[in-house]
Amino acid sequence: MSATPDACPCGTGTPYDACCGPFHSGRRVAPTAEALMRSRYAAFALGLTAYLADTWHPATRPASVTLDSATAWTGLVIENTTAGRAWDTTGTVTFAASWRSGRRHGTQRETSRFTTLDGRWVYVDGVSAANPA
Repeated sequence: MSATPDACPCGTGTPYDACCGPFHSGRRVAPTAEALMRSRYAAFALGLTAYLADTWHPATRPASVTLDSATAWTGLVIENTTAGRAWDTTGTVTFAASWRSGRRHGTQRETSRFTTLDGRWVYVDGVSAANPA
């Protein structure tokens, strides 16, 4: 990761150091599935592959996490959530994430499944549909 951004890339409008920064640094764990989803989006935007791997369920995590350096993540909209609160053990988050790569741009839409593992939220998998513009 290069310089710490002022505003968190996850779209809350909160400063990074008060939003996803503590999750990325390991000082805190995401308290809800939505908070984990936002922190994972911010990790994609910032190139934090170790965080992505660490927050991926071991049963579905790939052997390595690599990102396309030409892709810039440019916005996140949470469209729906089911369960995923601090007292739940599973939840889903449906989101739309905007991206650009050179002259191409689009929106990645996904419904992600999350579960708790050892007292913290992890990403399990998702059903997605890319919508390039």
